Amino acid sequence: MKKLILTITLLASASSPVWPQARRAAQPPAPPLPKELSEQLLTVRDAALSSDYAWRQLAHLTENIGPRPAGSPQAQAASEYVAAEMRKLGLDVHLEPAMVSHWVRGEEKAELVEFPGQSSQTTQRIVLTTLSGSSATPADGLTAEVVVVHNFDELVALGRDKVAGKIVLFNVPYDERKALAGYAFEAYGEAVVYRGRGAKAAADLGAIASLIRSVGGADYRLPHTGWSQPAPIPAAALAAEDADLVDHLAAEGRVRMHLTLTPQRLADTTGYNVVADLKGSERPEQIVVVSGHLDSWDLGRGAIDDGAGVVISMATAELLQRLHLRPRRTLRVIAWMDEENGGGGHDAYAKAHEAEIGNHVAAIESDAGAGHPLGYAMKLSPSAITALQPLLEILRPVGCTIFRSTNHSPGSDIDPLVEAGVPGIGIIQDGRKYFDYHHTAADTLDKVDPRDLRENAAAMAVMGYALAAMPDALPRQ
Repeated sequence: MKKLILTITLLASASSPVWPQARRAAQPPAPPLPKELSEQLLTVRDAALSSDYAWRQLAHLTENIGPRPAGSPQAQAASEYVAAEMRKLGLDVHLEPAMVSHWVRGEEKAELVEFPGQSSQTTQRIVLTTLSGSSATPADGLTAEVVVVHNFDELVALGRDKVAGKIVLFNVPYDERKALAGYAFEAYGEAVVYRGRGAKAAADLGAIASLIRSVGGADYRLPHTGWSQPAPIPAAALAAEDADLVDHLAAEGRVRMHLTLTPQRLADTTGYNVVADLKGSERPEQIVVVSGHLDSWDLGRGAIDDGAGVVISMATAELLQRLHLRPRRTLRVIAWMDEENGGGGHDAYAKAHEAEIGNHVAAIESDAGAGHPLGYAMKLSPSAITALQPLLEILRPVGCTIFRSTNHSPGSDIDPLVEAGVPGIGIIQDGRKYFDYHHTAADTLDKVDPRDLRENAAAMAVMGYALAAMPDALPRQ
Protein backbone atom coordinates (compact mmCIF):
# COMPACT_ATOMS: atom_id res chain seq x y z
CA MET A 1 0.00 0.00 0.00
CA LYS A 2 2.99 2.32 0.36
CA LYS A 3 3.14 2.24 -3.45
CA LEU A 4 -0.60 2.49 -3.92
CA ILE A 5 -0.60 5.45 -6.27
CA LEU A 6 2.10 3.93 -8.47
CA THR A 7 0.12 0.73 -8.82
CA ILE A 8 -3.12 2.59 -9.52
CA THR A 9 -1.37 4.68 -12.17
CA LEU A 10 -0.19 1.51 -13.87
CA LEU A 11 -3.59 -0.14 -13.84
CA ALA A 12 -5.14 3.07 -15.11
CA SER A 13 -2.98 2.85 -18.20
CA ALA A 14 -3.85 -0.78 -18.84
CA SER A 15 -6.60 -0.19 -21.37
CA SER A 16 -5.06 -0.30 -24.85
CA PRO A 17 -2.79 -2.61 -26.85
CA VAL A 18 0.94 -2.44 -26.29
CA TRP A 19 1.61 -1.18 -29.82
CA PRO A 20 -0.54 1.28 -31.77
CA GLN A 21 -1.98 -0.36 -34.86
CA ALA A 22 0.17 1.75 -37.17
CA ARG A 23 3.34 0.42 -35.56
CA ARG A 24 2.31 -3.17 -35.00
CA ALA A 25 3.03 -4.22 -38.57
CA ALA A 26 6.67 -3.23 -38.09
CA GLN A 27 7.15 -5.68 -35.24
CA PRO A 28 8.74 -9.03 -36.09
CA PRO A 29 6.25 -11.90 -36.27
CA ALA A 30 6.00 -13.98 -33.15
CA PRO A 31 7.42 -17.49 -33.50
CA PRO A 32 4.66 -20.08 -33.19
CA LEU A 33 4.33 -22.10 -30.04
CA PRO A 34 5.18 -25.78 -30.28
CA LYS A 35 2.13 -27.71 -31.50
CA GLU A 36 1.91 -29.82 -28.35
CA LEU A 37 2.03 -26.75 -26.11
CA SER A 38 -0.64 -24.99 -28.17
CA GLU A 39 -2.92 -27.98 -27.83
CA GLN A 40 -2.29 -28.15 -24.09
CA LEU A 41 -3.11 -24.46 -23.68
CA LEU A 42 -6.37 -24.90 -25.54
CA THR A 43 -7.20 -27.77 -23.20
CA VAL A 44 -6.36 -25.64 -20.16
CA ARG A 45 -8.52 -22.80 -21.47
CA ASP A 46 -11.53 -25.00 -22.10
CA ALA A 47 -11.19 -26.80 -18.78
CA ALA A 48 -11.07 -23.48 -16.93
CA LEU A 49 -14.17 -22.23 -18.69
CA SER A 50 -16.16 -25.28 -17.60
CA SER A 51 -14.89 -25.52 -14.00
CA ASP A 52 -16.52 -24.29 -10.80
CA TYR A 53 -13.41 -24.90 -8.67
CA ALA A 54 -12.54 -21.20 -8.32
CA TRP A 55 -16.12 -20.32 -7.43
CA ARG A 56 -16.32 -22.96 -4.72
CA GLN A 57 -13.05 -21.78 -3.22
CA LEU A 58 -14.19 -18.15 -3.30
CA ALA A 59 -17.47 -19.05 -1.63
CA HIS A 60 -15.59 -20.70 1.23
CA LEU A 61 -13.13 -17.86 1.70
CA THR A 62 -15.78 -15.17 1.69
CA GLU A 63 -18.72 -16.84 3.41
CA ASN A 64 -17.28 -19.57 5.63
CA ILE A 65 -14.24 -17.59 6.72
CA GLY A 66 -15.40 -14.03 6.00
CA PRO A 67 -13.43 -10.78 6.29
CA ARG A 68 -9.67 -11.37 6.52
CA PRO A 69 -7.86 -8.28 7.81
CA ALA A 70 -4.17 -8.87 8.43
CA GLY A 71 -3.43 -9.99 11.97
CA SER A 72 -6.95 -11.34 12.53
CA PRO A 73 -8.04 -14.90 13.34
CA GLN A 74 -9.82 -14.99 9.97
CA ALA A 75 -6.60 -14.15 8.14
CA GLN A 76 -4.86 -17.00 9.94
CA ALA A 77 -7.73 -19.37 9.15
CA ALA A 78 -7.64 -18.34 5.48
CA SER A 79 -3.91 -19.02 5.21
CA GLU A 80 -4.35 -22.45 6.77
CA TYR A 81 -7.31 -23.21 4.51
CA VAL A 82 -5.53 -22.31 1.26
CA ALA A 83 -2.46 -24.26 2.36
CA ALA A 84 -4.60 -27.33 3.08
CA GLU A 85 -6.36 -27.08 -0.29
CA MET A 86 -3.05 -26.86 -2.12
CA ARG A 87 -1.72 -29.88 -0.21
CA LYS A 88 -4.80 -31.83 -1.35
CA LEU A 89 -3.64 -31.18 -4.91
CA GLY A 90 -0.21 -32.60 -4.14
CA LEU A 91 1.73 -29.34 -4.17
CA ASP A 92 4.74 -28.65 -1.96
CA VAL A 93 3.26 -26.11 0.45
CA HIS A 94 4.81 -23.75 2.98
CA LEU A 95 3.27 -21.19 5.31
CA GLU A 96 5.93 -18.49 5.26
CA PRO A 97 5.86 -16.05 8.20
CA ALA A 98 5.72 -12.30 7.74
CA MET A 99 5.40 -9.45 10.20
CA VAL A 100 2.10 -7.81 9.37
CA SER A 101 0.09 -4.85 10.59
CA HIS A 102 -2.71 -5.41 13.08
CA TRP A 103 -5.30 -2.68 12.98
CA VAL A 104 -8.71 -2.77 14.70
CA ARG A 105 -11.47 -0.40 13.60
CA GLY A 106 -13.25 0.31 16.86
CA GLU A 107 -16.25 2.62 17.16
CA GLU A 108 -17.04 5.06 14.35
CA LYS A 109 -19.88 7.56 14.39
CA ALA A 110 -20.55 11.19 13.65
CA GLU A 111 -23.37 13.68 13.72
CA LEU A 112 -23.88 17.31 12.84
CA VAL A 113 -24.72 19.17 16.01
CA GLU A 114 -24.93 22.66 14.50
CA PHE A 115 -25.85 23.70 10.95
CA PRO A 116 -27.85 26.37 9.13
CA GLY A 117 -31.63 25.93 9.40
CA GLN A 118 -31.30 23.45 12.23
CA SER A 119 -34.51 22.65 14.07
CA SER A 120 -34.44 22.82 17.85
CA GLN A 121 -33.09 19.73 19.62
CA THR A 122 -32.11 17.92 16.42
CA THR A 123 -28.90 16.55 14.91
CA GLN A 124 -28.07 14.85 11.62
CA ARG A 125 -26.32 11.49 11.52
CA ILE A 126 -23.31 11.23 9.20
CA VAL A 127 -22.34 7.89 7.63
CA LEU A 128 -18.60 7.33 7.66
CA THR A 129 -15.85 4.78 8.18
CA THR A 130 -12.38 5.08 9.69
CA LEU A 131 -9.22 5.11 7.58
CA SER A 132 -6.31 2.95 8.63
CA GLY A 133 -3.87 5.77 9.42
CA SER A 134 -6.34 7.41 11.76
CA SER A 135 -5.59 8.34 15.33
CA ALA A 136 -8.36 7.97 17.90
CA THR A 137 -10.59 10.69 19.24
CA PRO A 138 -11.16 10.87 22.99
CA ALA A 139 -13.47 8.06 24.08
CA ASP A 140 -16.45 10.43 24.19
CA GLY A 141 -15.50 12.01 20.86
CA LEU A 142 -14.66 15.56 19.84
CA THR A 143 -16.73 18.46 18.56
CA ALA A 144 -15.47 21.09 16.15
CA GLU A 145 -16.37 23.26 13.19
CA VAL A 146 -15.97 21.72 9.73
CA VAL A 147 -14.19 23.51 6.91
CA VAL A 148 -14.63 22.11 3.39
CA VAL A 149 -12.02 22.12 0.64
CA HIS A 150 -11.99 20.58 -2.82
CA ASN A 151 -8.25 20.17 -3.38
CA PHE A 152 -4.94 20.64 -1.62
CA ASP A 153 -4.50 24.15 -3.03
CA GLU A 154 -7.69 25.30 -1.30
CA LEU A 155 -6.43 23.85 1.97
CA VAL A 156 -3.12 25.68 1.69
CA ALA A 157 -4.91 28.91 0.74
CA LEU A 158 -6.99 28.75 3.92
CA GLY A 159 -3.83 28.73 6.01
CA ARG A 160 -3.29 27.74 9.60
CA ASP A 161 -5.48 30.52 11.00
CA LYS A 162 -8.61 29.11 9.34
CA VAL A 163 -7.74 25.42 9.76
CA ALA A 164 -6.29 25.07 13.25
CA GLY A 165 -8.68 23.49 15.72
CA LYS A 166 -11.17 22.53 13.00
CA ILE A 167 -12.21 19.39 11.11
CA VAL A 168 -11.19 19.46 7.45
CA LEU A 169 -13.37 17.75 4.83
CA PHE A 170 -11.87 17.04 1.40
CA ASN A 171 -14.91 16.76 -0.86
CA VAL A 172 -13.29 15.41 -4.04
CA PRO A 173 -15.62 13.28 -6.20
CA TYR A 174 -14.70 10.01 -7.83
CA ASP A 175 -15.49 10.57 -11.52
CA GLU A 176 -18.18 7.98 -12.19
CA ARG A 177 -18.64 9.04 -15.81
CA LYS A 178 -14.96 8.43 -16.43
CA ALA A 179 -15.29 5.01 -14.81
CA LEU A 180 -18.28 4.06 -16.95
CA ALA A 181 -16.28 5.03 -20.04
CA GLY A 182 -13.66 2.44 -19.09
CA TYR A 183 -11.27 4.64 -17.11
CA ALA A 184 -12.09 3.54 -13.57
CA PHE A 185 -8.50 3.39 -12.41
CA GLU A 186 -7.81 6.89 -13.72
CA ALA A 187 -10.81 8.14 -11.77
CA TYR A 188 -9.62 6.32 -8.67
CA GLY A 189 -6.08 7.61 -9.00
CA GLU A 190 -7.28 11.22 -9.17
CA ALA A 191 -9.29 10.94 -5.94
CA VAL A 192 -7.34 8.46 -3.82
CA VAL A 193 -4.47 10.88 -3.18
CA TYR A 194 -6.76 12.66 -0.72
CA ARG A 195 -7.30 9.44 1.18
CA GLY A 196 -3.58 8.80 1.27
CA ARG A 197 -2.29 12.28 2.08
CA GLY A 198 -5.25 14.28 3.30
CA ALA A 199 -4.98 13.68 7.03
CA LYS A 200 -1.31 14.57 7.22
CA ALA A 201 -1.82 17.69 5.13
CA ALA A 202 -4.66 18.80 7.42
CA ALA A 203 -2.70 17.96 10.57
CA ASP A 204 0.25 20.02 9.33
CA LEU A 205 -2.01 23.09 9.40
CA GLY A 206 -3.36 22.33 12.87
CA ALA A 207 -6.62 20.54 12.04
CA ILE A 208 -7.91 18.24 14.78
CA ALA A 209 -9.53 15.73 12.37
CA SER A 210 -9.60 14.99 8.65
CA LEU A 211 -12.44 13.65 6.54
CA ILE A 212 -12.61 12.70 2.87
CA ARG A 213 -15.40 11.93 0.45
CA SER A 214 -15.32 8.15 -0.10
CA VAL A 215 -13.27 7.13 -3.12
CA GLY A 216 -15.65 5.10 -5.26
CA GLY A 217 -18.96 5.04 -7.10
CA ALA A 218 -22.47 3.65 -6.54
CA ASP A 219 -23.64 6.39 -4.22
CA TYR A 220 -25.88 4.39 -1.93
CA ARG A 221 -24.64 6.09 1.23
CA LEU A 222 -21.90 3.48 1.39
CA PRO A 223 -18.53 4.56 2.83
CA HIS A 224 -15.25 3.20 1.44
CA THR A 225 -12.35 2.51 3.80
CA GLY A 226 -8.68 2.20 2.92
CA TRP A 227 -5.08 2.94 3.72
CA SER A 228 -4.07 6.46 4.69
CA GLN A 229 -0.74 7.86 5.71
CA PRO A 230 -0.53 7.71 9.52
CA ALA A 231 -1.33 11.08 11.05
CA PRO A 232 -1.71 12.39 14.60
CA ILE A 233 -5.40 13.20 14.03
CA PRO A 234 -8.54 11.11 13.46
CA ALA A 235 -9.30 10.37 9.79
CA ALA A 236 -12.40 8.94 8.14
CA ALA A 237 -14.23 8.64 4.83
CA LEU A 238 -17.80 9.95 4.49
CA ALA A 239 -20.43 8.45 2.25
CA ALA A 240 -20.62 10.62 -0.87
CA GLU A 241 -24.11 11.90 -0.03
CA ASP A 242 -22.98 12.98 3.43
CA ALA A 243 -19.88 14.72 2.08
CA ASP A 244 -22.14 16.73 -0.23
CA LEU A 245 -24.53 17.48 2.63
CA VAL A 246 -21.76 18.94 4.77
CA ASP A 247 -20.40 20.86 1.79
CA HIS A 248 -23.78 22.40 0.98
CA LEU A 249 -24.51 23.35 4.59
CA ALA A 250 -21.04 24.80 5.13
CA ALA A 251 -21.58 27.06 2.11
CA GLU A 252 -24.58 28.51 3.97
CA GLY A 253 -22.95 29.00 7.36
CA ARG A 254 -21.31 27.41 10.37
CA VAL A 255 -21.34 23.61 10.62
CA ARG A 256 -20.12 21.73 13.70
CA MET A 257 -19.68 17.98 13.96
CA HIS A 258 -19.36 15.57 16.86
CA LEU A 259 -16.96 12.80 15.81
CA THR A 260 -16.05 9.56 17.56
CA LEU A 261 -13.40 7.22 16.14
CA THR A 262 -11.63 4.68 18.34
CA PRO A 263 -9.29 2.66 16.12
CA GLN A 264 -6.34 0.78 17.58
CA ARG A 265 -3.03 0.17 15.88
CA LEU A 266 -1.87 -2.91 17.74
CA ALA A 267 1.65 -4.28 17.70
CA ASP A 268 2.68 -5.93 14.45
CA THR A 269 2.10 -9.65 14.54
CA THR A 270 2.97 -12.75 12.53
CA GLY A 271 0.90 -13.53 9.47
CA TYR A 272 1.57 -16.01 6.70
CA ASN A 273 2.00 -16.03 2.95
CA VAL A 274 0.91 -19.32 1.44
CA VAL A 275 3.58 -20.56 -1.01
CA ALA A 276 2.64 -23.72 -2.94
CA ASP A 277 4.85 -25.26 -5.63
CA LEU A 278 3.94 -27.53 -8.51
CA LYS A 279 7.48 -28.67 -9.21
CA GLY A 280 8.79 -28.39 -12.74
CA SER A 281 9.75 -31.51 -14.66
CA GLU A 282 12.94 -30.20 -16.28
CA ARG A 283 13.91 -26.89 -14.65
CA PRO A 284 12.37 -27.01 -11.16
CA GLU A 285 14.69 -24.25 -9.94
CA GLN A 286 13.02 -21.81 -12.37
CA ILE A 287 9.85 -20.30 -10.94
CA VAL A 288 6.69 -18.78 -12.40
CA VAL A 289 4.48 -17.06 -9.79
CA VAL A 290 0.68 -16.88 -10.02
CA SER A 291 -0.80 -14.87 -7.18
CA GLY A 292 -3.40 -12.74 -5.43
CA HIS A 293 -3.64 -11.32 -1.90
CA LEU A 294 -5.49 -13.18 0.81
CA ASP A 295 -6.06 -10.38 3.31
CA SER A 296 -9.03 -8.04 2.97
CA TRP A 297 -10.60 -5.09 4.71
CA ASP A 298 -12.95 -5.80 7.57
CA LEU A 299 -16.11 -4.13 6.27
CA GLY A 300 -16.95 -6.64 3.55
CA ARG A 301 -15.82 -10.18 2.81
CA GLY A 302 -13.05 -9.57 0.31
CA ALA A 303 -14.62 -11.24 -2.72
CA ILE A 304 -13.42 -8.87 -5.45
CA ASP A 305 -10.51 -7.54 -3.39
CA ASP A 306 -8.87 -9.94 -3.57
CA GLY A 307 -10.36 -13.35 -2.94
CA ALA A 308 -10.89 -13.63 -6.68
CA GLY A 309 -7.17 -13.22 -7.37
CA VAL A 310 -6.32 -15.93 -4.87
CA VAL A 311 -8.81 -18.49 -6.15
CA ILE A 312 -7.92 -18.13 -9.83
CA SER A 313 -4.30 -18.75 -8.81
CA MET A 314 -5.40 -21.84 -6.89
CA ALA A 315 -7.45 -22.90 -9.90
CA THR A 316 -4.35 -22.77 -12.10
CA ALA A 317 -2.73 -25.47 -9.99
CA GLU A 318 -5.94 -27.49 -9.80
CA LEU A 319 -6.37 -27.45 -13.56
CA LEU A 320 -2.82 -28.59 -14.28
CA GLN A 321 -3.05 -31.40 -11.75
CA ARG A 322 -6.44 -32.53 -12.99
CA LEU A 323 -5.23 -32.49 -16.59
CA HIS A 324 -1.98 -34.24 -15.65
CA LEU A 325 0.11 -31.44 -17.13
CA ARG A 326 3.55 -30.94 -15.65
CA PRO A 327 5.36 -27.81 -16.84
CA ARG A 328 9.09 -27.60 -17.37
CA ARG A 329 9.44 -24.96 -14.67
CA THR A 330 7.97 -24.76 -11.20
CA LEU A 331 4.58 -23.08 -11.01
CA ARG A 332 4.34 -21.29 -7.66
CA VAL A 333 0.97 -20.27 -6.24
CA ILE A 334 1.27 -17.44 -3.71
CA ALA A 335 -1.53 -16.09 -1.53
CA TRP A 336 -0.04 -12.87 -0.19
CA MET A 337 -0.75 -11.49 3.27
CA ASP A 338 -1.02 -7.81 4.32
CA GLU A 339 -1.32 -6.16 0.91
CA GLU A 340 -4.03 -3.80 2.11
CA ASN A 341 -2.29 -2.19 5.04
CA GLY A 342 1.46 -2.40 4.90
CA GLY A 343 2.80 -4.96 2.45
CA GLY A 344 4.51 -7.08 5.08
CA GLY A 345 3.89 -10.24 3.07
CA HIS A 346 5.68 -9.22 -0.09
CA ASP A 347 8.53 -7.68 1.91
CA ALA A 348 9.02 -10.94 3.81
CA TYR A 349 8.90 -13.00 0.61
CA ALA A 350 11.50 -10.85 -1.11
CA LYS A 351 13.82 -11.19 1.87
CA ALA A 352 13.29 -14.93 2.35
CA HIS A 353 13.76 -15.70 -1.36
CA GLU A 354 16.44 -13.16 -2.14
CA ALA A 355 18.91 -15.83 -3.22
CA GLU A 356 16.49 -17.31 -5.79
CA ILE A 357 14.95 -14.16 -7.23
CA GLY A 358 17.28 -14.56 -10.18
CA ASN A 359 15.51 -17.84 -10.92
CA HIS A 360 12.05 -16.27 -11.00
CA VAL A 361 11.11 -16.42 -14.66
CA ALA A 362 7.94 -14.33 -14.29
CA ALA A 363 5.41 -13.16 -11.71
CA ILE A 364 1.68 -12.75 -12.36
CA GLU A 365 -0.74 -11.00 -10.01
CA SER A 366 -4.49 -10.47 -10.15
CA ASP A 367 -5.69 -7.63 -7.90
CA ALA A 368 -8.07 -5.52 -9.95
CA GLY A 369 -11.35 -7.26 -9.21
CA ALA A 370 -13.25 -10.13 -10.78
CA GLY A 371 -14.64 -8.46 -13.89
CA HIS A 372 -14.31 -9.86 -17.38
CA PRO A 373 -10.58 -10.21 -18.24
CA LEU A 374 -9.54 -7.96 -21.12
CA GLY A 375 -5.85 -8.81 -21.31
CA TYR A 376 -2.60 -8.20 -19.48
CA ALA A 377 -0.52 -5.29 -18.21
CA MET A 378 3.14 -6.23 -18.69
CA LYS A 379 6.51 -5.02 -17.57
CA LEU A 380 8.44 -7.10 -20.08
CA SER A 381 11.08 -6.60 -22.73
CA PRO A 382 9.76 -6.10 -26.28
CA SER A 383 11.13 -9.51 -27.26
CA ALA A 384 9.29 -11.15 -24.34
CA ILE A 385 6.02 -9.53 -25.37
CA THR A 386 6.58 -10.75 -28.92
CA ALA A 387 7.16 -14.29 -27.66
CA LEU A 388 3.76 -14.22 -25.91
CA GLN A 389 1.75 -12.95 -28.88
CA PRO A 390 0.51 -16.45 -29.86
CA LEU A 391 -1.41 -16.60 -26.56
CA LEU A 392 -3.78 -13.95 -27.85
CA GLU A 393 -5.24 -16.34 -30.40
CA ILE A 394 -5.72 -18.98 -27.74
CA LEU A 395 -7.53 -16.48 -25.53
CA ARG A 396 -9.46 -14.74 -28.31
CA PRO A 397 -12.68 -16.71 -27.55
CA VAL A 398 -12.44 -15.40 -23.99
CA GLY A 399 -11.97 -11.81 -25.18
CA CYS A 400 -8.69 -11.54 -23.30
CA THR A 401 -6.64 -9.99 -26.11
CA ILE A 402 -4.98 -6.80 -24.85
CA PHE A 403 -1.27 -6.57 -24.16
CA ARG A 404 -0.39 -3.30 -22.45
CA SER A 405 3.25 -2.46 -21.85
CA THR A 406 4.16 -0.47 -18.75
CA ASN A 407 7.28 0.88 -17.09
CA HIS A 408 5.92 0.06 -13.63
CA SER A 409 5.07 -3.07 -11.70
CA PRO A 410 1.62 -4.41 -12.66
CA GLY A 411 0.83 -5.40 -9.06
CA SER A 412 1.74 -4.21 -5.58
CA ASP A 413 2.69 -7.62 -4.17
CA ILE A 414 4.94 -8.59 -7.08
CA ASP A 415 6.56 -5.15 -7.00
CA PRO A 416 9.71 -6.25 -5.11
CA LEU A 417 10.23 -9.02 -7.67
CA VAL A 418 9.66 -6.71 -10.62
CA GLU A 419 12.01 -4.12 -9.15
CA ALA A 420 14.63 -6.87 -9.01
CA GLY A 421 14.19 -7.51 -12.73
CA VAL A 422 11.61 -10.30 -12.77
CA PRO A 423 9.16 -9.97 -15.70
CA GLY A 424 5.80 -8.88 -14.26
CA ILE A 425 2.28 -9.42 -15.55
CA GLY A 426 -1.09 -8.29 -14.21
CA ILE A 427 -4.52 -9.29 -15.45
CA ILE A 428 -6.56 -6.36 -16.78
CA GLN A 429 -10.18 -6.73 -15.72
CA ASP A 430 -13.27 -4.73 -16.64
CA GLY A 431 -13.16 -2.19 -13.81
CA ARG A 432 -16.23 -0.09 -14.59
CA LYS A 433 -18.06 -1.30 -11.47
CA TYR A 434 -15.06 -2.33 -9.38
CA PHE A 435 -14.91 0.85 -7.31
CA ASP A 436 -18.61 0.68 -6.54
CA TYR A 437 -17.81 -2.11 -4.05
CA HIS A 438 -14.06 -1.76 -3.45
CA HIS A 439 -13.21 -1.42 0.29
CA THR A 440 -16.88 -1.39 1.32
CA ALA A 441 -19.30 -3.61 3.19
CA ALA A 442 -20.68 -4.61 -0.23
CA ASP A 443 -17.55 -6.52 -1.29
CA THR A 444 -19.35 -9.84 -1.08
CA LEU A 445 -19.65 -13.02 -3.11
CA ASP A 446 -22.76 -11.94 -5.02
CA LYS A 447 -20.73 -9.18 -6.71
CA VAL A 448 -18.74 -11.82 -8.60
CA ASP A 449 -20.17 -13.22 -11.81
CA PRO A 450 -19.33 -16.95 -12.02
CA ARG A 451 -18.72 -16.73 -15.76
CA ASP A 452 -16.32 -13.81 -15.33
CA LEU A 453 -14.51 -15.76 -12.64
CA ARG A 454 -14.11 -18.76 -14.94
CA GLU A 455 -12.75 -16.46 -17.64
CA ASN A 456 -10.25 -15.01 -15.18
CA ALA A 457 -9.18 -18.51 -14.22
CA ALA A 458 -8.59 -19.21 -17.91
CA ALA A 459 -6.56 -16.02 -18.29
CA MET A 460 -4.38 -16.87 -15.29
CA ALA A 461 -3.98 -20.56 -16.12
CA VAL A 462 -3.16 -20.10 -19.81
CA MET A 463 -0.56 -17.43 -19.10
CA GLY A 464 0.87 -19.24 -16.08
CA TYR A 465 1.18 -22.59 -17.82
CA ALA A 466 2.60 -21.04 -21.00
CA LEU A 467 5.34 -19.26 -19.05
CA ALA A 468 6.18 -22.42 -17.11
CA ALA A 469 6.08 -24.77 -20.12
CA MET A 470 7.57 -22.77 -23.02
CA PRO A 471 10.88 -24.13 -24.33
CA ASP A 472 12.74 -20.93 -23.45
CA ALA A 473 12.30 -18.71 -20.42
CA LEU A 474 11.21 -15.13 -21.05
CA PRO A 475 14.15 -12.80 -21.69
CA ARG A 476 14.63 -10.09 -19.08
CA GLN A 477 14.94 -6.44 -19.89
